Amino acid sequence: MHLATPEMGAGPPVIVIPEDRELCDLLAAEGFTALAPELSPGQTASELAAAIDFLKPHPAVRGQGIGVIGSGAGAGLALWLGTHRPEDVVAVVAVSGTVPAEAERPDWSRLTAAVQGHFGENDPTCPPDVIAPFEESLGEAGVTFEFFTYPTAGPRFFEEDGDAARQAWIRTLEFLRKHLG
Repeated sequence: MHLATPEMGAGPPVIVIPEDRELCDLLAAEGFTALAPELSPGQTASELAAAIDFLKPHPAVRGQGIGVIGSGAGAGLALWLGTHRPEDVVAVVAVSGTVPAEAERPDWSRLTAAVQGHFGENDPTCPPDVIAPFEESLGEAGVTFEFFTYPTAGPRFFEEDGDAARQAWIRTLEFLRKHLG
């Protein structure tokens, strides 16, 4: 587990999936309190619940509600967490991934968090024919969401130094600040 806190005071809480220490540190530099839990196969649900329970009362946390950023397989987990802890999760950022087709689909109507998605146009893991029905499902469930597709970007664009990554980062920070305070 990696916890990164703002230099001064407390910040809005964000859980990062999968564990990404650098992203946590970047979020802390922007004033957030970021936690990247270590996830073990077969223990993921309980470990994500424990991460929320750890963050909520933490002295470095302020505000109401928790944000979750998930990338790749972590995007699906972030969305799953939003459906299972709607009373806690108020913002979900999904980067380059969706809920896998073979997984049991969550009940999107339980998702009360606002959702922002960032997808690379050249990402074979989440092509437009997967994203479009996903958008439709969220819309039918009444979920507030916004999706962005970045031309010529691949599956790991968010981790690279380029225009798409910078634009996605700025949008992510604005989204989290809007929903977490």
